[in-house]
Amino acid sequence: MAVLKKFFSSLFFLFLLLQIIACSTAPNIAVEVLPQYDALFSNQEGWTGGDGAYSVALSHNIIAWFFGDTWIGQIENGRHVNATLVNNTVAIQLGKDAAAAKMDFTFGRAAAGQPLALIRPDDGRGWFWIFDGAMTPAGLYVFLIQIDRTAGDAVFDFKVLGTWLGHVANPEELPALWRITQSKVPWSTFSASGGILWGSAILQINKILYIYGTVEERAGGVLGKHMILARVPASLLSDYSQWRFFADGNWVTDFRRASRLSPNMPHEYSVTYLPALMQYAAVYSEDGLSKNILLRLSPKPQGPWSEPIQIFQCPEAGWDDSIFCYAAKAHGALSRDPDRLIITYIANSIDFDRVANDARLYRPRFLKVTFTK
Repeated sequence: MAVLKKFFSSLFFLFLLLQIIACSTAPNIAVEVLPQYDALFSNQEGWTGGDGAYSVALSHNIIAWFFGDTWIGQIENGRHVNATLVNNTVAIQLGKDAAAAKMDFTFGRAAAGQPLALIRPDDGRGWFWIFDGAMTPAGLYVFLIQIDRTAGDAVFDFKVLGTWLGHVANPEELPALWRITQSKVPWSTFSASGGILWGSAILQINKILYIYGTVEERAGGVLGKHMILARVPASLLSDYSQWRFFADGNWVTDFRRASRLSPNMPHEYSVTYLPALMQYAAVYSEDGLSKNILLRLSPKPQGPWSEPIQIFQCPEAGWDDSIFCYAAKAHGALSRDPDRLIITYIANSIDFDRVANDARLYRPRFLKVTFTK
């Protein structure tokens, strides 16, 4: 019996060692641009650009795309004309093959016909940016980040008010016909000293949803963001009493105990399982705003996460000093191969006129990333 105990103890130690080695060994990575996918989002009229770019598979062959601030108007000679900006829009992609896929873009309309955001806060405060979502037995859910202006008028003069959960009871219909209800996520806090936000990424494993977010904390006068994690049965996502938060190896009911799983994470990122590596991949833009797209790997949804690996540098950042890149994330709904991720990012400018006069900016750019050991 003692020999068997020693054998199984050694076997368990070897398993842990192999997990550590797998997590710490960087894979070989090849990156290609995907102009065919870029072309799907290169409209010349109607929806002509948007950021954010989260995606959710509504069925095997239908994908919903969710955008934050969006240009509505026309493109002439590479410039936005007769255009306005709305705070969120939705697109439905029919087919996963970019060469044959069809896109249908949807935004709201005021009584007089002018464009509006598709989803607007029930409480009338500020606006929503749409983050990640999931299809469940009860319908489609998306996380809605409530934003409002601050006193300034610069590009980044806004603040987060809270996190809401939007429920679409009839996702099989066109987005213009969606019946959407909103409930406030109770574990979202925001103040000058920091805050907690949920819906940065959602990962489904069997019948469980893993819901990633960020906790922002001030240390030494600097605000830093960290990955945090909750989980809930997919059929009970809107029952907040069923949420559990990962804290020091356990799943607990107190969100304030949630462990800080990975440092320096932005509000927008993705977590996707890579079968070829038997690892989970977190993809994000370095520090939130950067030309560098980073990857962290982990053998489990909760970590431990590897040190960041740089996988791409956005070339648009070199066009001029006003341009910045952000919102990098992978799209599990698009990835059909076990060794690949499809990633998007956004290039923007702090100069509004630069964006208005260059329609190449402010729309998703696509990458195919292939991994081998």
